Amino acid sequence: MDYKKAFEKFKEHDAFIKTTVPRNIEGSSKAALNRKGNILYNSGEIEKARRIFVTTGYSDGISRVGDHYLSQNKILDAMKMYWIAPDRPKLEPLLSQLAGVLSGLISEEEESND
Repeated sequence: MDYKKAFEKFKEHDAFIKTTVPRNIEGSSKAALNRKGNILYNSGEIEKARRIFVTTGYSDGISRVGDHYLSQNKILDAMKMYWIAPDRPKLEPLLSQLAGVLSGLISEEEESND
């Protein structure tokens, strides 16, 4: 995907888009890192675990971090983790809720302009 072309329309907003390329991690190192991430997650060090899981691309761990965020009512953070995982069965209901909220806001705005 040509990221520069996709985000050209946002130039005038003085914003930057962070993109990453997945790292290639050797199988044994990846397994050791995922074990360390699981230990950190289970001991409550969620952010440290998240960094490891995202680095290794461990989708189950990323999804569990999303579950944690959701339990803390951090909906957007949870959605981000589910998107990265990818865990569509957990993401889709949240997207539907978000779409409903946005639709309601747009309806209210249109009604107030009438």
